[in-house]
Formats: sequence, C-alpha cells, structure tokens
Amino acid sequence: MAEAVKKYLASVGISGFYYGVLDEATNVVDSVRHVEFLQEIGVEAPQEIAKAYGDNRTAAMAVAGGDVSVTGRFHAIPYEDKKLLFGMEEVDGILATGADDVPPMVAVAFYKNLQDGSVEYVGLPKGLFTRPNMSGQTKEDGAPEFGSDEVEGQFMDRAVAGYSKPKSILMAQDDKGAVVKRDALFTKVFGKPHPDATPSS
Repeated sequence: MAEAVKKYLASVGISGFYYGVLDEATNVVDSVRHVEFLQEIGVEAPQEIAKAYGDNRTAAMAVAGGDVSVTGRFHAIPYEDKKLLFGMEEVDGILATGADDVPPMVAVAFYKNLQDGSVEYVGLPKGLFTRPNMSGQTKEDGAPEFGSDEVEGQFMDRAVAGYSKPKSILMAQDDKGAVVKRDALFTKVFGKPHPDATPSS
C-alpha cells in the first residue's frame, strides 16, 4: 500500500476564534460564540522529562506534562464577550470585576490558515481566562495608533468522546473549501457543531 503524500504547509494567518461557557457536568457549552479580529495567539504545552539513574547511567525516563498556557491579542473584544470570558458581573449596563469573582470554565477553538488555502483547527477543551490588564495611550500627531485587547488563560485535560484518556489540545486539518474535520472537532470540543454547520456537512 502506497504511503500517503505528506504536505509541508506553513501557517500564513490566523482566524476564527470561537469559545463557549462549559457545563462541567456534561462537557457541553451553552452556545458557540465567535470573537472576530484575532491578531495573535500562542499556545504553550510544556513537557518535562524526568530521569532515574543507576550504575552511572540513565535507568529510566518518564514524561510529565503541565497545563496548557494560552495568550491572545484581538483588535478589540466586545463587552458581551468580556462579560462571559472573564466572569464579570453586570448591573445597570455596567460591567464590574472584583477579587472574589471567578471566571467560568470555557472551551476554545481557533483556525490557522495554511499557505495552500487549507485550514488547521486547534481545540482547547477546558480552561479559563484571567481578567485582562488595561492600558491606554494619548493620541499623537500623525496617523492614529490602534490599541488592542489581550487575554491570558490556562487549559487542562478533559474527557473527550472517543479518546481513551483526557486531552488538553485537539488538532485537525481540512483541505481548501472542506469543513468535515472542522465540524468533527467542534463537536468534540464544544459538544455542539460549528455555528455555520448544516446537516449535510
């Protein structure tokens, strides 16, 4: 049987940041929400190799994995998404946060656009974002400089349908124009299909 042709495709962009507040009892989100204008995102999944020694050599090795760290930057995050992502309380149309507020557990997915038009999807099944720092800058002469909103979060392993052990990162890839793997990943991460999915997809 011939080996499948491997594709070596570089990422040329990011898009499609989706999240949902997670019901920890069912691992299903209330709804899948889209935040547009993602500018940058980073996912760190640390692993450490522990070694045991004997007779002046390595006797055994084991891998220990830590929680996944996520950082992201958006052109802007709408108020309604800030309220949900960071667990802010709203009274009289005013959002507020305090030391005792706890952000909700969420599931997240985003897209990496590849050079041939195909798309890689990354899913993070369970984690939370901490409230963001705030800053501003005075307007100076010349063209205006746009600000941005940043987020930081930590994600952990969660039971995902079909896998023998809990997982913290899922990845899938569709060829240009296809959405089959996208819809499958969304169902595993969110417990719901992609908002644009149709029964035929």
